[in-house]
Amino acid sequence: MTTLGDFNGLQPEAAEKLLLQCCASPMWAREMAARRPYPDLEQLLVAAREAWATTSATERRVALDAHPAIGDLEALRTRHGAAESAEQGQVAGADTATLRELAELNTAYRAQHGFTFIVCATGKSATTTLNALRVRIDRDTSDELATAADEQAAITALRLRRMFGAVDG
Repeated sequence: MTTLGDFNGLQPEAAEKLLLQCCASPMWAREMAARRPYPDLEQLLVAAREAWATTSATERRVALDAHPAIGDLEALRTRHGAAESAEQGQVAGADTATLRELAELNTAYRAQHGFTFIVCATGKSATTTLNALRVRIDRDTSDELATAADEQAAITALRLRRMFGAVDG
């Protein structure tokens, strides 16, 4: 866990590196590092939303594509940390048929929209997550990018809270 005071005192490059753990958009991380110091976590969260709102579609896709596919348990084990595994809600405990359908729909979603399906799955069942994917897969890509951006913002806020000790895990 990092304190906000320590974060505020980091060199810009170190602050950006830390922020990239919360959102993989380099433009967002640069903007957030440049806005320091933050007097409290709430001001940091407001700044995170504001900085995210100014990112381009290209930057948003960079952030979205940094996520492992929902249900890709192997990728979570080999390339991502325990925090990202926890973020996938209860998907890790899903049955084989659910995991297979998630994998198939994730592939179809990427083919349809050109980016990784994400949802803030913390606390959600595998069925709820799968249903969200089923609903969103056939949406217009511009609408879906807006929805995915909202989900990224929620995930980023959760990660920032966790990083600064406001959420366990």
